[in-house]
Amino acid sequence: MDIIISLISKQLNISERQIRNTLKLLADGATIPFISRYRKEATGGLDEVQIAAIADANDKLTELVKRKETIVKTIAEQGALTDELRCKIDDTWEANALEDLYLPYKPKRRTRGQMAIERGLEPLAKIIMAQRCNDLDLQAERYLNDQVPDVKEALVGARDIIAEWINENSFARNIVRRQFAREAVITARVAKGKEADGDKYRDYFDCSEPLRRISSHRLLAMRRGEKEGFLKIDISVCEDGVLDKLHNVFVKAANAASEQVKLAVDEAYKRLLKPAIETEFAATSKSKADAEAIAIFVDNLRQLLLASPLGQKRILSIDPGFRTGCKVVCLDAQGNLLHNETIYPHPPRNEYAQAMRKIAHLVEQYEIEAIAVGNGTAGRETEQFVQNIRFDRDVQVFVVSENGASIYSASKIAREEFPDYDVTVRGAVSLGRRLMDPLAELVKIDPKSIGVGQYQHDVDQTALKKALDTTVESCVNRVGVNVNTAGKYLLTYISGIGPQLAQNIVDYRTEHGAFESRKALLKVPKLGAKAFEQCAGFMRIENSDNPLDNSAVHPESYHLVEQMAHDLDCTVADLLKNETLRAQIVPEKYLSDTVGLPTLKDILAELAKPTRDPRTTIQVFAFDPNIKTIDDVRAGQIVPGIITNITKFGAFVDIGVHDNGLIHISNMADHFVSDPTTVVSLHQQVQVQVLDVDVARHRIQLKLLK
Repeated sequence: MDIIISLISKQLNISERQIRNTLKLLADGATIPFISRYRKEATGGLDEVQIAAIADANDKLTELVKRKETIVKTIAEQGALTDELRCKIDDTWEANALEDLYLPYKPKRRTRGQMAIERGLEPLAKIIMAQRCNDLDLQAERYLNDQVPDVKEALVGARDIIAEWINENSFARNIVRRQFAREAVITARVAKGKEADGDKYRDYFDCSEPLRRISSHRLLAMRRGEKEGFLKIDISVCEDGVLDKLHNVFVKAANAASEQVKLAVDEAYKRLLKPAIETEFAATSKSKADAEAIAIFVDNLRQLLLASPLGQKRILSIDPGFRTGCKVVCLDAQGNLLHNETIYPHPPRNEYAQAMRKIAHLVEQYEIEAIAVGNGTAGRETEQFVQNIRFDRDVQVFVVSENGASIYSASKIAREEFPDYDVTVRGAVSLGRRLMDPLAELVKIDPKSIGVGQYQHDVDQTALKKALDTTVESCVNRVGVNVNTAGKYLLTYISGIGPQLAQNIVDYRTEHGAFESRKALLKVPKLGAKAFEQCAGFMRIENSDNPLDNSAVHPESYHLVEQMAHDLDCTVADLLKNETLRAQIVPEKYLSDTVGLPTLKDILAELAKPTRDPRTTIQVFAFDPNIKTIDDVRAGQIVPGIITNITKFGAFVDIGVHDNGLIHISNMADHFVSDPTTVVSLHQQVQVQVLDVDVARHRIQLKLLK
């Protein structure tokens, strides 16, 4: 354990004390959001990213320890485990180096070298490797037999054995590995006969790039093309250069035996070393590209989940369509479905006036405060249709992303929520609820279906799921939930809860009514003291007798706030309302062995804003009314838009036509930009200039203005 802590400390540049305390908290069942928010004294103020990095590094090193145990056991069973080898294995903490040590002992399929050994040629291989013999033919004749008919066969077999010795030599592998690290080039070529079918990969039909410099999106595109059978990919280095280095190590003389060793080195590199190290670097580069793509996905998802909520308003939501009409639903301020029907303002039915009257009537009847319009097919036309209606009140109109709505509407979750309605009604309800609270609604959808990723189906799916689940959990706990209104799927992501406890909370709430305090959560079946410790600070109880129940102050710290109030001769409620009173609090007065300044400062900050949502206020957005289709877009135009997706190479922008435009990273600023997320954010409202329009390919090139 100590060695793992030491290694993590050096890797992450975090003190061993912080790492030891963090790992203990994790081992005791604490979640990352809980540790980050409520255990700052123990961790030294580590944030969620650092805690997650510690957990990940610990998992990898723990797996490496298990791998070492397997290797030692396997070598010991062969009777080949020496004290020196055991020490080397114990001291090795790099996966490739560990596998190099294991390679000579690793059970493998029957190789050419093994078959040569079985034919009695190992002594000849040792003679050749010593490189002190000139009369090789005479030596080789001594090893001829029924399976080795002539000298040529004997020398070929001996070289096969030597080639495998070289391949299993860790020094040789490191020579090749270092050469690949310095100068490996990845090359893509179109597969024979796939030129037409693979046209979308035309940019990669004949290209080469240094492997260490290739961007993640280009590498993932190449690998996808290879997987689909359109491209052939190779990773290689200058063969002469690496062979010269290997010759310098293994060719020790200038005689006939040395010539055979040289041939064996060449064979070892081309047949064994190069393919093995190429595979290693292919995996490493893919992992690096995966990590970059996942990081972009995570950042986009976080921004989407933390998008501005409209709040509890009465919503009319429209899922637009042409032939099938526009599905309309009316929701109350809690998101409950009150009414649904279909209108047909667009072709082919063109019931424009009738649809206008219907929407106006529904707005009046259900006291609608805002209208949500999906941004899919017919979205722009429906938005303009709604904007032309005169209402009896101020009604804001918002365009809402439909990404993932169809996935939700056909899901088991949607069927459970609305068993008596079809997918069109469910989809419209989801859009309206998404406007009210994006976080609460989007947690019901697989993050991969939300449409903010880059090559999400090509990256490591296990790593992607872990990263996205962690992101959803982080966002939900950052915002907190109202335990009396939150649905099961939102509660699932609260620290310490999970699916079963979330269902138990909902069931208890249904049977007994709203929770009146945080303490009442302990009455929920199977929600014990540990789960309560983990979840309580992220649960909100409005109108509780204790105002702290509607804050992020953890119940374990209530006594501190009560002491502060007592010392100022006021109530806790007075502290929350009166800034002058709070200014008189001296946090150092309340220090103890378990409570430090970080916790006290958090408490004071929370007393100043106990119920504030960390998300920003939503803003109404309007597209250019003169732009409806790509045919209306002209180079030079300056138009408003909304960032819909961010990738490594730029950002996609909705400017009100069916096809999103692209701001390439080179057009984001008047200076070099390496990371688009430093310039723009998801759902940001921007002004862009049209640089080029390719109607045939449905491509719009944009430049960011502001």
